[in-house]
Amino acid sequence: MKRHAPAAQRNRQPILEVLQPRLPAEGLVLEIASGSGEHIVHFATAAPHLTFQPSDPDAGARASIDAWVRDLGLANVRPALAIDVTSTAWPVERAAAVLCSNMIHIAPWEAAVGLIAGAGRLMPAEGLLFLYGPYRREGRHTAPSNEDFDLDLKRRNPAWGVRDLEAVAALAAEHGFDPPTIAEMPANNLSLLFKHR
Repeated sequence: MKRHAPAAQRNRQPILEVLQPRLPAEGLVLEIASGSGEHIVHFATAAPHLTFQPSDPDAGARASIDAWVRDLGLANVRPALAIDVTSTAWPVERAAAVLCSNMIHIAPWEAAVGLIAGAGRLMPAEGLLFLYGPYRREGRHTAPSNEDFDLDLKRRNPAWGVRDLEAVAALAAEHGFDPPTIAEMPANNLSLLFKHR
């Protein structure tokens, strides 16, 4: 029932190191597209003062998330929810932070629009939107491996692909977020941290 994602095992600690100083002092942290659940249980273990809400549209992923939480005995992680980011009605009304790793390139652009619009609806001023994954900068890939990955994604689904950082930042600005703080990450990924106005 528990899923294991080797990439999540590798990147969860570098992500936490970027994220932890910027997490809110209190409140709910919503993760969109939680996947196996290995990220959120790692973050929740490191930040016991916060309540974490995982989500994933896939029932198998939700079962994995809940199994990780149960096995680790984490009292500050709620049961995983099914959230369709393209819907304007999410089953969460308020969040101090919204986290999303490795989703917007493996989904149509409408998913990025829905994610950022939804985060803008949920969070107060100073709230955090955190996005992690590969991005193009100024129209160019940051590494040959990212270009190969982008081509592979588009072969699998023409609506997928590595997104332009500038397009994501412009979309976030439309929904009340300041320009992102950008952190370079292992394996040619980036962390984007947006503060809500």
